[in-house]
Amino acid sequence: MQKRFQTSMLALSIILVLSLLLSACGGSSNKDNAASGSNAAASNNAAGSANSGNEKTLELKVAFLGIGTFKDVADVQDAISKITKEKLNATVKLVPIDPAAWQQQINLQLAGNEPLDLLVTSSAFNYSTQAAKNQLVVLDDLLEKYGQGIKDTMPEAIFNGTKINGKIYGVPSVRDTAADYGFIARKDLLDKYSIDLSTVKSYADLEPILKTIKDSEPGVSPIVQRSSTLGIATEMITSQFDVLGDSLGVLNLNNNDTKVVNLFDTQEYKDSLALTRKWYQAGYIMKDAATTQEGNNALIKAGKGFGYFSNMKPGFEAQESGIDGHEMAAVRLTKPVSGSASANIFMISIPRNTQDENRAMQLMNLMYTNADIVNLLDNGVEGKHYVAGANGQIRSVGADSGWVFNQWEVGNNALAKVWEGTAPDVWEQMKKFNESSIVSPALGFSFDSSAVKTEIAAATNVINQYRAGLDSGSIDPAMVADFNDKLKAAGLDKIIAEKQKQLDAFIAAGAGK
Repeated sequence: MQKRFQTSMLALSIILVLSLLLSACGGSSNKDNAASGSNAAASNNAAGSANSGNEKTLELKVAFLGIGTFKDVADVQDAISKITKEKLNATVKLVPIDPAAWQQQINLQLAGNEPLDLLVTSSAFNYSTQAAKNQLVVLDDLLEKYGQGIKDTMPEAIFNGTKINGKIYGVPSVRDTAADYGFIARKDLLDKYSIDLSTVKSYADLEPILKTIKDSEPGVSPIVQRSSTLGIATEMITSQFDVLGDSLGVLNLNNNDTKVVNLFDTQEYKDSLALTRKWYQAGYIMKDAATTQEGNNALIKAGKGFGYFSNMKPGFEAQESGIDGHEMAAVRLTKPVSGSASANIFMISIPRNTQDENRAMQLMNLMYTNADIVNLLDNGVEGKHYVAGANGQIRSVGADSGWVFNQWEVGNNALAKVWEGTAPDVWEQMKKFNESSIVSPALGFSFDSSAVKTEIAAATNVINQYRAGLDSGSIDPAMVADFNDKLKAAGLDKIIAEKQKQLDAFIAAGAGK
């Protein structure tokens, strides 16, 4: 199981680097899958079973981001093909592509004529540009004809968030599309000092707990941060902002408007810097937080840390317990929030060079309605990659698996079997969680930065100079004035103006609707 968790955290790191996404994908792992027996059984009889009109047998190629373990890809695709051959008169070829090569390979595929039938797309990977270049098939009519199962599954607000100029080019995966935020810590130390996290109602309320750990546990940092690029000061206010992709111009959700502002000049950011600096000087934050290459999970597992701030979701504690090597407990301090990228950070699309757009849509529909296909994608082959556990759940075979697929990429993961250690009703919890979220007015917005790429490069250099030190509390918060001056000189105002122009046009067009 550990390999599954490590893979998911790598995926999260990539997402954070590309888009600073809310946890819509926050460290999800195969242990987060779930299904009710009735839903799974019903789904196997859903749309897409008809073979009429598909006289010629095809091999449908499906390309996806290859973060995981795919040694046994032939076993998985052969098992899927047994289902699709009967239902669609088509076999399936799964094509995992390494993240480092993704952009280059997909650009070549979409520019050429080599057949490709389904493709993972993302606002972090030029989704809007691909649609503008007519490299993706418009899905509206195909969904009406062959995608009723998808339409029945997908909340309208999330579907609308994928639209470009009122048209659908990608179908989001069923996953956590919202995140709440808080603090998660080692339960053994909470129990040792009789600490009750339920009494914590704000970030400031953590202070006496942090002091207890600092005074009583030598060698254990009360707070470790998730990475040097995702600092504590930002973590504590993330729920209050939609970063609109890159944090260079954000929406302040407290203001209930659509004005793009400089995050680093907001009072919320400055107040968070002050609290972070206070904690750093008190010794509650590890001294090398701004420069360390060790992640939070490794530090907790090694006994060097007590807890960390994070985006969360249902089942998060069980997920992190598996990663951290300690039982973990969490306190959530915000309501769930769905940001601009919640809908379009991971989708499945039909490329223009598909062999048969009708059958490609039928295969896509099976990914949202057929529990056997979903389980094969998410968990692999039963008996080889997992075994049946108690209460209808599943568990690892006890060795490194030859198949680890990051299920947040595609499909209806609520049909997948639940891993032991996860609440059996985790997907019902997830549905309610997503539905209860505060939704950003920019849901579905994707910023095209091509007009300000020079300014973004300059501003990014400034961020690299200041942000890690400020966000970790290791430099004086007064330095934020210099930080903002240099951002302005780098062209931040121009970036914000361009982002505002695009956001205004997006909203005027119906916010993706």
